[in-house]
Amino acid sequence: MKFFSFISLFTLLLFISACSSSDAITSENKKSCPKCNMTLPTSNIHTAKLEDDSKSYYFDDFGCLVLWAKEKNISLVDKKIEVFSNDTKRYIDAKAAYFIINDKTPMSYGFGAYENEVLNSIKVEEVELKMLRGEHMANPKIRKQILGQ
Repeated sequence: MKFFSFISLFTLLLFISACSSSDAITSENKKSCPKCNMTLPTSNIHTAKLEDDSKSYYFDDFGCLVLWAKEKNISLVDKKIEVFSNDTKRYIDAKAAYFIINDKTPMSYGFGAYENEVLNSIKVEEVELKMLRGEHMANPKIRKQILGQ
């Protein structure tokens, strides 16, 4: 009987300590990419945000956003999409961004966003098309072609 009481008390204490408010706050502040479940970096570099039906979704890589939207049958044409700009270090409208394909990104898709135009940049419509075709840096054939190796 004492053993059962000890186990019950131990389990109760474990449960109470696991539900402390400081742990809850920490886990709420961390956002994960809905496509790959990777925790978003605190620096926001290479992150993107999509607003759909009054809900915001955050992604660690713009390529994840494109692939996730395709899986969910969400058209990106009329959605509010923001990307974190590598040059100005702030969120900007994805439709106004300039993308390059050979940036180092969390999921290795390579699409980095810039607020100011850069040489050989492409717009968001072309990024979406390239992602859906598999024409990104995570594809070894494309990587070799772009890097000339």
